[in-house]
Amino acid sequence: MTRNGHRRGIVPPFLLARIAGLDETAYDHAPEAARRTLGIDEPFREHRGAGESLPGLVRPAARPELQQPVAGSTEPGAPDRMIFDAQGTEDLPGVQVRAEGQPATDDVAVTQAYDGLGDTYAMFWEAFARDSIDGSGMRLDASVHFGERYDNAFWDGARMVFGDGDGEIFRGFTGSLSIIGHELAHGVTERTANLVYQGQSGALNEHVSDVFGALVEQRVLGHTAQEATWLIGAGIFTDQVQGTAIRSMRAPGTAYDDPVLGEDPQPAHMSGYVETGDDNGGVHINSGIPNRAFVVLAEALGGNAWERAGRIWYETLTGDRITATATFAQFAAATSVVAAELFGDDSEEARAVTAAWDEVGVAPGRVREKMRRD
Repeated sequence: MTRNGHRRGIVPPFLLARIAGLDETAYDHAPEAARRTLGIDEPFREHRGAGESLPGLVRPAARPELQQPVAGSTEPGAPDRMIFDAQGTEDLPGVQVRAEGQPATDDVAVTQAYDGLGDTYAMFWEAFARDSIDGSGMRLDASVHFGERYDNAFWDGARMVFGDGDGEIFRGFTGSLSIIGHELAHGVTERTANLVYQGQSGALNEHVSDVFGALVEQRVLGHTAQEATWLIGAGIFTDQVQGTAIRSMRAPGTAYDDPVLGEDPQPAHMSGYVETGDDNGGVHINSGIPNRAFVVLAEALGGNAWERAGRIWYETLTGDRITATATFAQFAAATSVVAAELFGDDSEEARAVTAAWDEVGVAPGRVREKMRRD
């Protein structure tokens, strides 16, 4: 279990609820798969607006995890990966199918998970000198083929878990490197700032995972901030969906606009901030605001986003400048202070951080000055 009791799923409950309510006659699997996914995820959400009254929603009893995080056995700088196959069940971790250094199997999902964890480890190690999720070489565990047509991927406090999707709206979730990076980054957040998964701190939790998920993908592809798509979960929708990804960091609110799924609800500015009791206070919706701020910063600085913008965010997350209940303004103030500490008060980086938060209507103001005094 995570320290504050939530799975961190990539697909928001409001999107699954929309799919769960679709006309059964128009789909072979999607509505039933979404209801089953909501039922599996439900015990791990405090606020239960999305899907609460859907007919046919299956809610299995929450059960203790079968395995705790394991210390890695490799030297710093090398990942220690273990991939399991849940074989369509909800029993974790599943059957071990590939350990570190073993040859690839014929299972595409296993290969994608193994390679994606390696790419994410490499980014954290080479860009930020972080040795795995806990900073001390923790083994990277992942379970694939979780559940029956499970429409999500999540971090559960011990491992990354990936469903295969319903095949009509969602493809397999290991097919997106940004999703793999996103879920692993939830583990890093849990072991550093441990941002509470509710309201603005929860939206920051999602935002930080989007940032590092995007950076992993950019690093593998060799994309600069300007060349990058800044899409989270690109390719995860099937061709039946009118959408490019689950979220767009560059242009929140534009990732999908589909007759069935509706329009991407993410705001890009505080003027559009959504007050809601669903989705733990809108953690997957309002994360669009800091997401946009990060892209504005990264593109203003240019070059590889993980080198300066990413470093500021990483040092903010892992330092002592924010609390577990940080608001957007408090997080923004912390990034401003960290940028000044790393690069200088009047540096390009420090000025760009301030301008990026101004762009999305977040004003750290007095919070930043207090941090400087402290």
